[in-house]
Parts: sequence; structure tokens; C-alpha cells
Amino acid sequence: MTQTAPTALIEENPELGTTMVDGGVRFALYSQGAQRVILCLFDEHDRHQSSHDLTQGTGHIWQTWIAGIGAGQRYGYRVYGPYQPEKGQRFNPNKLLIDPYSRRLSRDLEFHPHQLGYQGEEQQGQICSIDSAAVMPKSVVVEPLGFSHRYPRIPWPKTVIYEAHPKGLSQLWPQISPAHRGKLSALCQPEAIAHFKRLGITTIELLPIHPKASEPFIVSKALTNYWGYNNLQFFAFQNTLLDDGNPKALADVIDVLHQHGLELILDVVFNHSAEGNEHGPHYSFRGIDNLSYYRVTDNPRFYENHSGCGNSLDLSHPMVVRMVTDSLRYWVEEVGVDGFRFDLATTLGRTPHFTRHSGLLQAIHQDPTLRRCKLIAEPWDLGQQGYQLGQFSGRWREWNDRFRDTLRSFWRADPDRLRPLAEVLHGSAALFDKDQRGPTASINFITSHDGFTLMDLVSFTQRHNQANGEDNRDGHSHNLSHNHGSEGPTEDADINALRLRQQKNLLACVLLSQGTPMLLAGDEAENSQQGNNNAYCQDNPIGWVNWSDSTLADWIASLTALRRRFQGLFSYEYLHHQSEPYGCHWFDEAALPLSEKQWLQPQRRQIAMRYSRAPYSLLLAMNASPQASIQTLPDNSQHRGWQLEISSHPDNELVQERIELQPHSLAVLSASLKD
Repeated sequence: MTQTAPTALIEENPELGTTMVDGGVRFALYSQGAQRVILCLFDEHDRHQSSHDLTQGTGHIWQTWIAGIGAGQRYGYRVYGPYQPEKGQRFNPNKLLIDPYSRRLSRDLEFHPHQLGYQGEEQQGQICSIDSAAVMPKSVVVEPLGFSHRYPRIPWPKTVIYEAHPKGLSQLWPQISPAHRGKLSALCQPEAIAHFKRLGITTIELLPIHPKASEPFIVSKALTNYWGYNNLQFFAFQNTLLDDGNPKALADVIDVLHQHGLELILDVVFNHSAEGNEHGPHYSFRGIDNLSYYRVTDNPRFYENHSGCGNSLDLSHPMVVRMVTDSLRYWVEEVGVDGFRFDLATTLGRTPHFTRHSGLLQAIHQDPTLRRCKLIAEPWDLGQQGYQLGQFSGRWREWNDRFRDTLRSFWRADPDRLRPLAEVLHGSAALFDKDQRGPTASINFITSHDGFTLMDLVSFTQRHNQANGEDNRDGHSHNLSHNHGSEGPTEDADINALRLRQQKNLLACVLLSQGTPMLLAGDEAENSQQGNNNAYCQDNPIGWVNWSDSTLADWIASLTALRRRFQGLFSYEYLHHQSEPYGCHWFDEAALPLSEKQWLQPQRRQIAMRYSRAPYSLLLAMNASPQASIQTLPDNSQHRGWQLEISSHPDNELVQERIELQPHSLAVLSASLKD
């Protein structure tokens, strides 16, 4: 038997999710196609307590109010309507569904066949009558956090991003107490704070923490979706990461980071959900209102798939736009995060083709809370015309894969790299010098979670993904990597010295180029994934950071300190070519401006970049060739003498107005400008 709430406690336009009010809890769920919605309450042992009919109100929002319950109450929904997959309708009241707005789940989810909405072959359209309540996590009522956050609000020119997996960062970190290893609480431990400050990073960017599900084909191989880019919903986080998913505990962690002047950014995945394609389970959206939440094809049995993960959320639907923006505001205003990195962000602007003026992007752009956050786009997806680097609007920053690929190819001595190198080190102005954007719009990186670590980039020419169980077919084949003489680890001292030097070269270019630098956690420890460039399913030592070495930590710290000392050279505005000595200038080995003929020489692998703004100049002298070379320094009549700041090779020696650059090496010099 179901119960109905008193009419007086039904609101015309309620907040979605749960609201604690008048000694009880209001529940509100959007579903346009539903014919009936039932709320099921459960005790702390997941035993069914009672069921309650929701009333359909304005705007297809179903709601009820239950007296005498509060925070900690477990619940789920059963939604009635037609099961007609050929028409895109997949209602099945036998499936208990997660509230899209739930701030907490009773446990992490594991796939079970009883969660499927069909029986037999999906194409036969037979509804499954098996109840899924026993194998589903329950939504949990959470009271408002009531935090008053003090955000560091670090300007973009001073931002240094550190991308990290929320578990893998600390799972093997010996300086972190065992109680905090693999947990979000590791981020605010004194040892972690000291490490972050030593490196000079300002902003931690976490891979997805939202509740996730492992795809059945991964589970069948006894693996899990470790990276977490397969989310159930967007308001809770994974229970195993901290205090059974308690949002207050996470807000406390972020508060400590803020006290130390550190920001936290979340990687969010709004392009698809964990429910997969038409063969996937009923976790939430599919059973609540399939046609509202998802983009379907002309044959509505099937889903559009711009993500490559089986479905695409319909981010042009007003209620999906509302869900996304409500989620983002919740994480900022209540939990305290400082911004977001949007996975496959082209999907955010599809209507169905990409436009920076899409409803969702405009909603984020004008929102008084979100427009003050850091907003980072991964500017591509897998759909038609999915590559949109440089096409987002002014407040957005974008992952710049051209920077990554150009630096990798230059330092492995590929031909014809000078012009692309100059472009990306200068902040990719051809892409971002428009619409009141500047160099900080370019997120400059060499490595990220997706691909080789920095150590593997200089140690492996080929990927080695056998552990993923896909016969080494998965992962990118175009890595622009080089093993420098031996595939994988070696005892050869010369090879190891060259690999270390190449890592230093690449890091220097990331941290001293125009733009916003991003580092991959573990690169400072020469972390290796054993040549695996797609460790998405490796929740084990392959995917965890190995902290056995800290060779590069001091190098990174020196580079970020240099960036801070010469902060005036890293700003919101481009340092374009100006009259000597100001702006950005490029020189050959004789300190002469590069001629057009020299720019076009395919085998030229030495170049010097100088950028100047009163009162100082920095010079990056780079030699990617296998031979030593002399670099003459630019005219000293305009400077108070060049000083060697940092060098990737110990034998790069400054003698008067010249510096000898050893093979595959880089030197950074500074000078004060004369009045």
C-alpha cells in the first residue's frame, strides 16, 4: 500500500532532490513521460520500510512530503510508464532508481544482471520483471552543509595545475598515514600540503569523484573502471574515497586546502552516463525519463554516442541543463570546489552541432556563481566535427593537445618543428588571441592521465597495454614517444641520463611557456605505468603513483620559483613581437633573428626564445639535436648581463656572451633591462 502527502505541503516549484522542511523531507523528481512515481523508503540495513505515491505538479515535477524522517534516510524511486524501446520509452517499475539529485549513496555500485530493464535479447523488447532493489545502492537524504567558504581565487597567470587521481595519488605514498592513503583526506595531510607547496603548484585537478560504474566487459575481465569516467549521477561522490560519501567530510578537506592557499578542481563527465547503450542497465536516468535525459537517433531505440561510451546526455534539454548547473553550483557553494574540468566538452555545446552559444554554455557563462569559477574544457568529443580547440568563449580555458604534441615531437628531434614550437610556446595565439582571450586560455601540458606518464614517454616507443586484456589494441598508437635506445627500464647509465634530461626539457617548456601549465601527479617522482598508456582499468600498482623516486621534484620547484620571480612575463596579455627589446623574439645560434629560410629548414633543431617586459627578460635556449652547439646571447647593450638560471645538463656553461648547449638540452637565462 502506498501513501500520499498532505496537499498543503506540496510546492508549486520545488527544489529537485530532497529538502528537509517542517519536521520531514520533501522529495521532488522530474519526469515528463511518467504515468506514476513511487518513493520507496529503506532502513539502514536496506530493508524496505514504506512506499509513497508522488503527486505530479507543474512542469512535470513529481513530489511528496514525508513526516518524521530526516538526514540519513535511504530511498529510491520506481517510475511507471510505457516500456516501448522502439519509441524510446524504457519505463520499468521493477527497477529501483537512484535520485539524480541525491547528495549521497548508501554504497558504491556494482553491476548486476538484475539491473537490466529487459529480458532475453534487448531487440525483442521484453520487459524484465525481476526486482532490482536488492542489488542497487540507495539514495540518502543529506542535510545542508552550511559552510561559508573562503576561496583562494588564484589568478590564471599565477595558476599551476596538478592533475591527480583521487585514489592513485596517495595509495602508495609512504609519507601519508595508512588511514588516509587512497582517500580524499590524503590531500589535506601536512605531508601532502608540504609537497604541493614545495612543487609550487596552486590548483589540484582531480579525476572524476562522482559515483561510477564499471562496464560489464571490464568486470568480466576482473578489472574496474579506475579512472571513473563512467558516472551514475553528479551530486554525490564515491563512498570508498572518504567517510562513506559524506559531503561534509569532503568540504572539510577542501577547507584545509583553502587555508593553505590551494584550489581544488573537479573533472566532471556530463557527456554521457554509466547506463551505456540500449543494452545497458537501469540505474537512474533511463528509467526515470529516457527521452528527456538522452539524445536518441532517428530510430529512438538507439542512442547518439558522441562520447564513445554508448550514450549522450541531452544537454540541450532545459531540465538536463538545470541538473548540470544545479550540480555545479552545489559543488561550489556547498562543498567548496574552485572550478571544473569538463570531459569531452564539445558535447556541452551540441544542439546537435557545436556552438559556443548553446543553452548550457550560456547558462554557465551568465551564472553569478559559476562565472567566477575556473572553467576548463577538453575541447573535443567523438562526434562529427568534434574537435573544437580554440572555439570556446572568453571565460573558458582549454586543454591544448597541440602544445603537447609539438613539444614531444620537437624534443625527439622530428623535422619541421620550429614554427609549431614557436606558436605553442608563445601561447598558441592563432587559437586564443581573439574574443578578449589571452595566453592563459591555453592549458599547456605534456602528460595527463590519458596516455604515457612523463617517465614512460621517454622510455617506451610503443604502448604496452597487455594488462588491459584487449591484446594491446586499446590506447593511442600515436604517442610521439621515444625510448632513447632501449624499450623500457634499463641499467644503461647514458640512456638513463638522457631520459632524465629529456624530462627536464619538457617540464621546463611547460612551466616557462606562455599559458597555464598543467603537471601530471607522479611525474615529479618519475612514476611509470610500465608502458601502459591507457591505465583506465588498472586500480593496482600500474595505475597508482610509485613514490620511490623524487628526482624531478627539485627541478619542478626551481621552475615554478622562476615563474613566480618573473611573474610579469606571464600575464593575461600576449607578449607579441615588439620593437627591441620588448615582447617575444626568436633567435638562431648566432643571436640573429631567424630568417624565413631558417624557419623552413626541416633539420634545424636549435632555437632561442626571449620574452621581455620591463624590468626583465627571460631566454630559453634549446638544443634538440644529438650534437653540442654554441648559443650566442642576444645583444647585451639592452640588458644588464645574462645570468644562467637553470640548465637541464650540468655541462651547459655560460662563458661571457655565449653558452655551450650540450646535446638534447635546455638552458634558461635572465637579464634585467636597462632603463
